Amino acid sequence: MTELRYLDFDYSEDTEGHGTFDAMASTAPEKTHEVLAEIEQVLAWAQATFPDGRGALDDGATWDYDLQQTRETPRFDTVTFSLVGTEDFCAALRERFALD
Repeated sequence: MTELRYLDFDYSEDTEGHGTFDAMASTAPEKTHEVLAEIEQVLAWAQATFPDGRGALDDGATWDYDLQQTRETPRFDTVTFSLVGTEDFCAALRERFALD
C-alpha cells in the first residue's frame, strides 16, 4: 500500500458501473514535480497491473486517464487528474492506494 500526499481523490460512478477518481492539487510551482511524481506512480501501477487495458471504456478498455496542468498565478500551479476504470480496476486501485 502506498500513501499519496497530494492526490486526494473524489469517487463517482456512472450507470454502467464505471468509476471515476478525480483529484486536484494546487501547489507552488516548485512543488508541482512532486504532484506529477505521484500521478506517475499511479499510472505506472495501472500500466503494470492492467498492461493492455488503457483506452476508451466504451470500446472495452479497462482504464483511462486525463491530466491537465495550468499556471493559475505566478505563485500557483493547478494539476487535475481523472482516472476512470471498470469495477475490477477501481477495486484494485482502492486496495493499492488505500482509497475510500
